[in-house]
Amino acid sequence: MGLLGVAYTLVVPTDDRAAASIASGKVDNVAEGKRLFEQSCSSCHGLNAEGIPDRGPSLVGVGWAAVDFQVSSGRMPMTQPGAQAPRKKPADWVNDETIKQLGAYIQSLGGGPVPPTEEQVDPAKGNRAKGGELFRANCIQCHNFVGAGGALTQGKYAPELTEATPKQIYEAMATGPQAMPVFNDSVITPDQKRDMIAYIVGLQQEPNPGGAGLGRIGPVTEGLLLWVVGISLLVLAAIWITAKKRQAQ
Repeated sequence: MGLLGVAYTLVVPTDDRAAASIASGKVDNVAEGKRLFEQSCSSCHGLNAEGIPDRGPSLVGVGWAAVDFQVSSGRMPMTQPGAQAPRKKPADWVNDETIKQLGAYIQSLGGGPVPPTEEQVDPAKGNRAKGGELFRANCIQCHNFVGAGGALTQGKYAPELTEATPKQIYEAMATGPQAMPVFNDSVITPDQKRDMIAYIVGLQQEPNPGGAGLGRIGPVTEGLLLWVVGISLLVLAAIWITAKKRQAQ
């Protein structure tokens, strides 16, 4: 058996070996992850993660990265069914260890994308200019130029990216949550993903010199705000002046 194990590690490609290693995880992690799944997730996704119609999709093959993204961002477990799971504060039981355990269990069911390494999501090692080009080519249709998000069809929406961590951004591209398409490594390489992360982190850190960001979509909201506030003040001033004149008479 030992020889077979050595032969397997030599034959299987490096990425597949890493995925297989993470997939199985420690036996304790998988077992504890299964317990967590049955306790917190099975009511929507089924006891064996096979999915339940109109409640939750199958999780077989979605991978550890999908678990990390959904649970760390508070989208799962959902508090109530809806067209899309909103970002919220993670559940009380969620921490790095429980996410690892739950991810190991889901990964053991059918493989899938795994969480990125720290180097893969380090914005300091990315090219922000190239990332901006890639973001504008692939993401602005839904997330707009500054990652402020936007409405989609059937009650869904592209969320704003202001609170997304570099790791979550990478995992979203790798797993395609909700209405988002999957950008696997053959479509957008890991280096390009890191470039896009550098660009998005730059947007998150960019200050608002005028005060409120107003969605960062430029003169449209600024002009609308000035028009509404300005007209409202003029109307109130006219009413006040008219009332004063009537009192004087």
